[in-house]
Amino acid sequence: MKFTKKFWIISAVAIVVLGIAGKWHGGRETLDEVDAEQAAVRDIVERVSASGKIQPETEVNITAEVSGQILALPVKEGDRVEKGDLLVQINPDLYEAALNRAQAAANSARSNLASAKAQHAQANAQFFAAEKNWQRTQQLFRDKVVSQADYDAGEANFISAEATLTAASESIRSAEFAISSAEASVQEARDNLSRTTLLAPQSGTVTALVKEVGESVQGNGFTAGEVVMKVSDLSIMEVDVEVNESDIVRVGMNDEAEVEVDAYLDETFLGTVTEIGNTALNAGLNGFAMDQVTNFSVKVRLQPESYAELLTTLEDAVSPFRPGMSAKVDVLTRSADAVISVPIQSVTTRESEEDEEEDELGVFVLEPSGEVRWQRVETGIQDNRYIEIKSGLDTALTVVTGPYQSVSRTLKDGDEVEIKATEKPEAER
Repeated sequence: MKFTKKFWIISAVAIVVLGIAGKWHGGRETLDEVDAEQAAVRDIVERVSASGKIQPETEVNITAEVSGQILALPVKEGDRVEKGDLLVQINPDLYEAALNRAQAAANSARSNLASAKAQHAQANAQFFAAEKNWQRTQQLFRDKVVSQADYDAGEANFISAEATLTAASESIRSAEFAISSAEASVQEARDNLSRTTLLAPQSGTVTALVKEVGESVQGNGFTAGEVVMKVSDLSIMEVDVEVNESDIVRVGMNDEAEVEVDAYLDETFLGTVTEIGNTALNAGLNGFAMDQVTNFSVKVRLQPESYAELLTTLEDAVSPFRPGMSAKVDVLTRSADAVISVPIQSVTTRESEEDEEEDELGVFVLEPSGEVRWQRVETGIQDNRYIEIKSGLDTALTVVTGPYQSVSRTLKDGDEVEIKATEKPEAER
C-alpha cells in the first residue's frame, strides 16, 4: 500500500517536471529571419513604362480618287521618291473622252449665248419701232384722227414688242448660266483626268506597295478610294505606345524618354513625348467597351542624334528603324536628386493609432537590440527599386526589407528578429 502511494507521488512530480520542461523548451518561439538594408542617399527617377511599335511620324496613304486600270507603276517598295515624282498612272481613256464631251457642251452653250444675243438685238429693234408707232398712235388718237380700234392695236403691238425684248434678255441670262454649268463640267472632267496621274505629295520612302500594274483600283472623289501605296518620311520616327489609365496622368508633353528596340538589344535611344491621347483607345461610336483595358495612346519621337552612330554602319539608309519594329519606352516623368531612399518593398501600411479606420504608411526600423520599431514615414516619387523618403528616416537607420509576408502582415512593433545570413559569392569564399 505504501509502495503504491509512493509510486503515484513520484509519477505526479515527474509529470509536473516534464510539463514545465516541455513548456520551457517547446514553447519558445523562434526568431523571424528578415532581410535588412540601410537607408541611403540616391537620385530617383520616376518612370512610366509601356510597349509599342515604331512608325514614321509622317506617313501618307496614296489612294485612287478615280477608278480604272493601273497602266504604270514606276516605283517599288523601298524606293526613295522626291516630291512631284510619278507614282501611279491610271488608264485615262474614259476621262479624256469625258473631257472632250464637256468641252463640246461648253462650246454649244457659248453658241447658244451668241444666238440669244442676236435675238435680243432683233427684239430690241422691234421694240423701238413699236414704241415709236405707239407714240404716234397716241397723238393721232388725241387729235381724233384714228379710231379706237387702231389705238388698241397700237397698244397691243407695243406690249408684245416689250415682252419679246424681255424674253430675249432672259434668254441671254439662261445662256450665260448654261455656259457656267458647262465650264464647271469641263473643270470637273479635267480634274478627273488629272487624278489618273498620282504624284508624290512629299519626299520619302515607299514603305508599302499594295497594287501592281494591270490591277484595277476603285476611286471616288467624295470618299477615300483604295490605297495603292504608302510614302513615309523615315528621317523622323516615333514610337506609338499604350499607357494605362493609372499612369497617363503622370505623363506630360516634352517629357524625356528612353527607348529600347528589340532589334538593337544593346542600345538605348532617347526620345521626347510629342503627343498624348485625350480619349481612351477602347472608346467606340457607341461608348466605351467595358470589357477592355483602358489605355491611352502616347507618341514618343526618337531623337536622331541618339542613333546617328548606327547610320554610319548602314549604307544608303535614312533610318536604322523600320515601321512595325517593337520597342519598349520608359518615360521619365519626375526626378529627385540626392534624396533619402529605401527599397520599395520595405514600405508598408499599418493601422493608425490615432484613427483606427485609417492606415498609415511606414517602415520597420531595426534597433541595435535586435527588435524592430514601427516608424511612420512620408514618401515621394519612386523608380523600379527605390522610393523617396521625405520625412521619418535618416541614413543612419536600417530598415527591414523582407520577406514580404513579414513586412506586410506578421511583423509588429517590438518584435525581435534575426538578420538573414547572406551567402558570399564563390569568388569570395
